[in-house]
Amino acid sequence: MNHMDYEEMIKQLYQVEKLQGYNENEIAYVKDYFGALPEVLENFWRKAGATKELHHGQDFWVKPSDFQKRDWLKDRDHLILMTENQNCCRAGIRKDDLTEKDPPVYVTIDDDDWALCAGSVSEFLQGMSAYQAIFTFDYCAEDFVLWIEEEEQEIIQSNLGKKPFTLHNWQHMDMSFYSNEPDNMVVIMDCGDLEVIYGAASKESYDKLMEVMEGLGEA
Repeated sequence: MNHMDYEEMIKQLYQVEKLQGYNENEIAYVKDYFGALPEVLENFWRKAGATKELHHGQDFWVKPSDFQKRDWLKDRDHLILMTENQNCCRAGIRKDDLTEKDPPVYVTIDDDDWALCAGSVSEFLQGMSAYQAIFTFDYCAEDFVLWIEEEEQEIIQSNLGKKPFTLHNWQHMDMSFYSNEPDNMVVIMDCGDLEVIYGAASKESYDKLMEVMEGLGEA
């Protein structure tokens, strides 16, 4: 992952000038407890993870300090990175993979079977940051979640730039990401049917997005 590009993506989507990282002692506690941390995750926590705007989305990023407060995070086969807002869907890294620089991330529903969510921590951080950003945008579709047909999906794919990251199996959805400005985002969610959410941090960016999205989908 290009860390500068990733940091800039967060700044654009969340409209922040300066990113915030976690306390070194908090990170060290998790690293000591699990024996290792992937380099990519450690860098994210150190450089950007504590940025408050990241924590205003739909779901919850697990903080390093949470491992000192919540025993359920400790005695597990995975290091948990994120929980869905009702805590039934969780994403994490297998303990056996924590020595890798940028290992895969897996997801589970109610601690049942684990399935692949992203091929790397980098991809998960990028995809989940983009997905959560839409819930913080000042400009979004009035009905927010819309159903789309395959023909409408093709319009989006043909007229917007596809992001180089995807997410799988989060709440049984596969997600792909598109935009035409650094501060707007469209997420197509495939859960058997096709759903879409989209928005922008600025009116100018939203207006440009609507040149493509206007009239697509139904509530």
